[in-house]
Amino acid sequence: MSDIKVAMVTGAAQGIGRGIALKLAADGFDIAVADMAFQEEKGRGVVAEIEALGRKAIFVSADVSKREEVAAAVDKAAAELGSFDVMVNNAGIVGQVAPIAEITEESMQKVFAVNVNSVLWGIQAAAAKFIELGKKGRIISAASIAAIKGFPILAPYTASKFAVRGITQVASQELAVHGITVNAYAPGIVGTSLWEDLDKKLAAITGKPVGQNLKENVDSISLGRIETPEDVAGVVSFFASPNAEYVTGQVLLVDGGMLYN
Repeated sequence: MSDIKVAMVTGAAQGIGRGIALKLAADGFDIAVADMAFQEEKGRGVVAEIEALGRKAIFVSADVSKREEVAAAVDKAAAELGSFDVMVNNAGIVGQVAPIAEITEESMQKVFAVNVNSVLWGIQAAAAKFIELGKKGRIISAASIAAIKGFPILAPYTASKFAVRGITQVASQELAVHGITVNAYAPGIVGTSLWEDLDKKLAAITGKPVGQNLKENVDSISLGRIETPEDVAGVVSFFASPNAEYVTGQVLLVDGGMLYN
C-alpha cells in the first residue's frame, strides 16, 4: 500500500481541472475529483475516464470557498484512496469584467472567496494532512498571466491572482521545514468555456464581434496557437514529479510566449 500516490484536484469536473486530473492519473496517481455539487454528473464522468486509465478515482463534492468543506474533502480523499500526496488548488472564476470605476464590493468578495480563499484553505488542509501522514507533499495552485501583469477591465481577477502569487511565496517558506513544496502555474489563453464566457463579456464592452477579442489575444501568442488544458497539465505534472523536488515558491508561466518574466 505504501506505493499509492493520491492527488486531489479542485474544479476538476471540466476544463483545465479535468486535464490536470487525467494527466496526473496517467502519471500514476489515484485522483480525488473535487467540484461543486451541481457538477457531480460531469465529475463522475471524469472519474470514469480516470478509471479507464487503470487508476482509482472518487468524486468529492466541495464548495472550495468554504474552509470546512475543503478540509472535509481532503480528509475524504485520504481516507477513501489510502494516501494524500498532492493538492492542486485549480478551481477559479473570472468574475466581473468591467472598468475599475464600476467594480462592485460583491464582485470583489465573490472572486476572492473562490480564487484566493480557496487556495489558502487548500494549503492549510493539505499541509495538515501531509504532516499528519508524514508526507513531503506537493501543493500546486492556479495563478495566471494576470498574476504577473495587470489586465484592464479584469481588476478583481487580476488582484486575486496576484494574491495567489503572494500566498504561494509565503506558504513555500513556512512549509519548507516540513519538506512540503508550494508552487503555482500561470496559464495564458486557454480554450475552455471560461474563455468563451470572457470573450462574450469583452465583446459587450469593446463592441467587437464575439470571437474577435479571443482571436486578437491568440494572435499575440508567440507559439501561434491557443493553449489547451493538456499544456497546463504538463506543468502541474512537473511540479508533482520527483523532478521538481527542489523547486518551491515559484509561479511558472505556461502561456505559449505572451509574457516574459
